[in-house]
Amino acid sequence: MDAPAGFRHPSQKQGRSRSAKSHRGGGTAAGGRIQGGPTQLFDDTSTQPPPQPQPDYYDTTGAEPGYDTSVGMATPGSMSNVPYSMNDPMANMAMQYGASLAGQTGEMLEKNVDRFISVSKLKYYFAVDTAYVGKKLALLSFPFTHTNWSIHYNNQDEPVAPRYEINAPDLYIPVMAFVTYLLVAGYVLGTQNRFDPEQLGMQASSGLIWLVIELAIIVLSLYIMNLNTQLRTLDLVAFCGYKYVGMIMILLSGLCFNSLGYYIMLLYMGTCIVFFLMKTLKVLILSEANPHSVVHGRKRGTYILVFIAAMQPLFMYWLTSHLSTFKEKID
Repeated sequence: MDAPAGFRHPSQKQGRSRSAKSHRGGGTAAGGRIQGGPTQLFDDTSTQPPPQPQPDYYDTTGAEPGYDTSVGMATPGSMSNVPYSMNDPMANMAMQYGASLAGQTGEMLEKNVDRFISVSKLKYYFAVDTAYVGKKLALLSFPFTHTNWSIHYNNQDEPVAPRYEINAPDLYIPVMAFVTYLLVAGYVLGTQNRFDPEQLGMQASSGLIWLVIELAIIVLSLYIMNLNTQLRTLDLVAFCGYKYVGMIMILLSGLCFNSLGYYIMLLYMGTCIVFFLMKTLKVLILSEANPHSVVHGRKRGTYILVFIAAMQPLFMYWLTSHLSTFKEKID
């Protein structure tokens, strides 16, 4: 009958002392069995090698060994019995090479971008806030009561940021107006049962191409007339992009009042953009207050000023006329 746990039979105590004596005499057998004595209850581990350290991929948070909780998947060490080490020289070499390659690529892109356009100068045209946007939209919609059209400069002869100067050109309103124009144009096509996803792409491409053509004509005209002005290329992009605000209002008016509303709003917004550009560009083209700007001939400057302003209503009509068939609108 088996003895209960923790109960020690007197013979066991006697057998352990015998095994100790026989062990001192060198009379042990293989497998841990003492010759002439009872079987040991526990293996003798005094001659076994020390336990191996835990692999470095074991998680100490209670997860199963070989499971990386940071990535939610088994580590390479768990797939094989060989522990995975982060000190692998090949892995470190690959990571260092990848980091250096990424840094070189970033520097190359930054240099190439700065070659064509300065990022710091581009940020200037997007330095706007909500108050500026609201005031500028109101100015573009009704510029007839505005009196001060001059642009202020700081101590370094640099123009003040648009959020501090309502007369300064910006690119935020032209970009957002262009995107909104595409959305309104798609909605107009939908009301006329002519909407096609490809139409939006064609509309965007057409608007960008005509904008590039317009800028090329203006730059070429300034070059032919040999006019040195304070206008920069991004200034021209901003001033030519303000017409998309009027184009949005023209299309919305056509949706509400059909063709009559379209042509009335086209006439009004065309007048607004011409008046706005005549007053704004007059300071930049015909101004003689800035000693760094030399304008050869006020007549030639006046001609180019009228030419730039007069082109805007023509492009506004050209880019919206194919959407003006409001009589075909589906109820």
